[in-house]
Amino acid sequence: MVIRSIKFAFIVCLFLGCASSKKNEGDNTLLAKDMQPLGRTAVTNEQLELISSASHFAFSFEGTECQVYASLSEWQDHNYLQYELDGHGVYQKRLRISKGGQQPVTLVMPSGGRHTIKIYKATEAHTGPVFIQKIMGTNIQSIKPSSAPLIEFIGNSITCGAAADASEVACGNGEYHDQHNAYNAYGPRVARALKTNFIVSGVSGIGIYRNWNTNGPSMPQVYEKTDFQMQGSRLWDFSLYAPKIVSIALGTNDFSRGDGKKQRAPFDSASFVNSYIKFVQLVKSKYPGAQVALLSSAMVSGSNRITLQNCLTSVKNKIDSLYSTGKPVALYFFKPMQARGCNGHPSVEDHVILAEELIPFFKQLL
Repeated sequence: MVIRSIKFAFIVCLFLGCASSKKNEGDNTLLAKDMQPLGRTAVTNEQLELISSASHFAFSFEGTECQVYASLSEWQDHNYLQYELDGHGVYQKRLRISKGGQQPVTLVMPSGGRHTIKIYKATEAHTGPVFIQKIMGTNIQSIKPSSAPLIEFIGNSITCGAAADASEVACGNGEYHDQHNAYNAYGPRVARALKTNFIVSGVSGIGIYRNWNTNGPSMPQVYEKTDFQMQGSRLWDFSLYAPKIVSIALGTNDFSRGDGKKQRAPFDSASFVNSYIKFVQLVKSKYPGAQVALLSSAMVSGSNRITLQNCLTSVKNKIDSLYSTGKPVALYFFKPMQARGCNGHPSVEDHVILAEELIPFFKQLL
């Protein structure tokens, strides 16, 4: 089950301790209903549905291997998980999940003994969910999220870690999500460095008042939908988490000229600022106690970079005046970057640079 909030989890830990949780000590199967994930997820038909980028859960087991039973929706051809082994930041690799019913993926350990695994969704919500039916391993135990503070990272393809990892499928080949690596995106990197929890709420191509090549639906229109889809029928339950910080990094796609084929109006500063103000108000209505941080874009350069920074400053000033007794909005302006990933996106190595820039900023906010 999901925690009601990080604060609630901390209270539980004080009274009951933060030991691993499962019903029967000798069990070798961890069912979906007993997993304890972070991120936008759901339990449907006895399956854990990993929806958002880097949504994840943890467990431990004994021995040299365990089996992860995963499947996809009928319309999906393939998707990706990735995992971390035995400690903070010991990343392993991506796991390709193909269509065709429940598939056991065997994770082989370098040695025996007790191991801790964190399973992450490597791709974003729009690539479709990955369903986890069960995990099988000797003396397996579900692990609760820690009581550390939570950061929510809202953004676009950059925040998702899209087009960042061409180590398995070269740029220009395969499907768009074949180069996704949410685990190594700047947000999860910052969170791991600061030992905080995190959730990623991102959509490729999305903006505040318009998207990369369309006028919508933009982030304010889809944020309340569990899967960030305008036509989605499920509304997200914002009471599940209480972030200490909500980071918003939008604007790259609002400035985009699109594909050069579809007619596109010049960037409208007034529409951008007004839409951004309303979105921050929406976020604050969901998380009244959270610190809001607005990030610029390392991908926006030249005069557009100055315009974006001025727009974000205007948003901050307006929100601070509307919520004069609350925490002032924090601003961070990235240094310009020549991205080395696919299609002008930051690579995994570029995300290291972005994270190193941000770590002192978020450390101060914490």
